[in-house]
Amino acid sequence: MATTTLFSSSSSSSSLLSPSPSSSSSSLPLPPKPQLLKLPKALPLAAAAAAAALLLSTAPPSLAAEPKYPLHLYYGTAASAANYGGYGGNASKKDAAEYTYLVPDTWKERLVSKVEKGTNGTDSEFYNPKKRAEKEYLTFLSGFRALAPRDAVLSNLALSDVQLQDLIASAAEAGGVRSDEARDGKGQLYYLYEIDGAGAHSLIKVTCARNKLYAHFVNAPNVDWGKDEEMLRTLHDSFRTVDDGDAAAASSS
Repeated sequence: MATTTLFSSSSSSSSLLSPSPSSSSSSLPLPPKPQLLKLPKALPLAAAAAAAALLLSTAPPSLAAEPKYPLHLYYGTAASAANYGGYGGNASKKDAAEYTYLVPDTWKERLVSKVEKGTNGTDSEFYNPKKRAEKEYLTFLSGFRALAPRDAVLSNLALSDVQLQDLIASAAEAGGVRSDEARDGKGQLYYLYEIDGAGAHSLIKVTCARNKLYAHFVNAPNVDWGKDEEMLRTLHDSFRTVDDGDAAAASSS
């Protein structure tokens, strides 16, 4: 009787149990590894406390710094002796101003007499009540259409001012008289003088306008000059004349 073979050779049976190469190549890819985020290291406790204290102790910046020396603007009319005191009623010195300069808020105005105005042309004066020799004032003379040479102008100013004569004499020996000139934004010419005398210091600024010669003085004893030089130079630089266009703008504002 013939025998029937149920299984093939061992080679064929092993091929059925072992995986085929095609099945391994078709497997799904592995997901990417997750990336770890690197967080910043925390500040040490002492450093964090110091930083917080610094932020709390820092004062916010000031919106408007207080000035070293509060000043206000003075408006001068340069009125003649005949018209002295003629700006009463509703008249405004600002509307009629011919010149301006800065004055410290703590200084006092000295009332200029009609006789003084007529003799040496003093129109206005302010002084430091704590140091009365520290002052600024303005004189004017009519009938000047233009400035003469710088040396001649200073000599003419001293003719009616005995104290200025003495100051120039004491400064000239040590070479303490200096002069210069400058023009403002409108081209107006100003003479600038600095007199370093034996006992006092003087700054003078001179110009011509409206057929008048204006001279602005800032004087201080040497001991006060050393303390207040910055402020005194600010007063000296602030002087300027007011033309008709400026006066019209001021009256309309």
